[in-house]
Amino acid sequence: MESGNIAISLHSNSVPHFVNGAMDQLYQHMHSSLAYHGIYGHITQDTSTYVARKNGEIVAVILFCIENGKLRVLNEQLRLEADEIQRFSDYIFNTCQSVHVVTFPVIENTISRLSFPYQQSLCTQDIVLTMPESVEAYLHSLGKSTRNYVKRYQNKLKRDFPSMTCKTYGNHDASEQHIRDICALNRARMANRCTSSYIDDAETERLIKLVRICGLVTVITINGSVCAGTINYRFGENYFLKVIAHDPAYDEYGLGTLCCYLTICECIARKGKEYHFLWGRYEYKFRLLGIQRDLSHLAIYRSRLHMFLNGRDALKLAYNGRMYGARDWMELKMRRMDNSTVSGKLAFHFLNNLKKMKRTVARWRARRHASVVEPASLQKE
Repeated sequence: MESGNIAISLHSNSVPHFVNGAMDQLYQHMHSSLAYHGIYGHITQDTSTYVARKNGEIVAVILFCIENGKLRVLNEQLRLEADEIQRFSDYIFNTCQSVHVVTFPVIENTISRLSFPYQQSLCTQDIVLTMPESVEAYLHSLGKSTRNYVKRYQNKLKRDFPSMTCKTYGNHDASEQHIRDICALNRARMANRCTSSYIDDAETERLIKLVRICGLVTVITINGSVCAGTINYRFGENYFLKVIAHDPAYDEYGLGTLCCYLTICECIARKGKEYHFLWGRYEYKFRLLGIQRDLSHLAIYRSRLHMFLNGRDALKLAYNGRMYGARDWMELKMRRMDNSTVSGKLAFHFLNNLKKMKRTVARWRARRHASVVEPASLQKE
């Protein structure tokens, strides 16, 4: 199909190999890369590919699946201009008569106008650092307290542990054992908080596979043992923090934040453009100059009738957007309590106490489970 100087091709139930490099070049994002979706099993026999070319050059690659009249785009956290989204929607609704709604589960930019009825609700965030040209410029741009924090703990760590080393490895140079050690530290830290880590054995294997393709692993060792590390990926000129972990025995050295800072310095040295901390509003991300980018869920309907017929999903999308906005507002007040209004301080205390209560309940359940399991383990055979 051609329109003006735009040519569109649809590869039904297939993903051509040539889109691999094109996606990384166009979107430069982990969640819009063929490598990521392939390793995580998102590419199936039902995955189709939309390719748009302008004057012969690829300008858009969209992976999607269709189920029960709903098209779900696999690309996430990408930035697509409204014209490209309009073109994609026009093409799908004209060629796929069974499709009545197109969904982008996570998209970066805000859409102001489309010819079809649509909903867009905030759903998550990405904390992103735009990296300066040099490590010196980055250190200088940090707040005074953060600069002192980094220098103080770095010097203290070297002074107390002369054997300390910090090294970064890319792709096949990264040790599989280092990756497993970092994952083990993450699981241990989550267990200490009475929280389950998402990094199980299967996830560890996926991490190793993706590191071999586009990974960057930073490891801090003391006396030859891994005590902290980060697992990152590079897509285009951008880096993505996937796992960060450290041994709680070194909490007094601020090792987690320090390891992340040293990782960023290495990414700057490698001429990276952006460092994505991804979701989760942890204070260390903002101390290291991450800026929150809000991401949203976009649903485009064939007609207002189809929007009405999908009323349950439409209401759920609107509700989730409202809830995300409320949580975002409260957490923003928590991070900026010194400038909060009375309502902000109340929200701060409410949310903070709620988190403490959840942790207390989690610890109580863990202890109760241990007390129930232990007697059985002590029974004589």
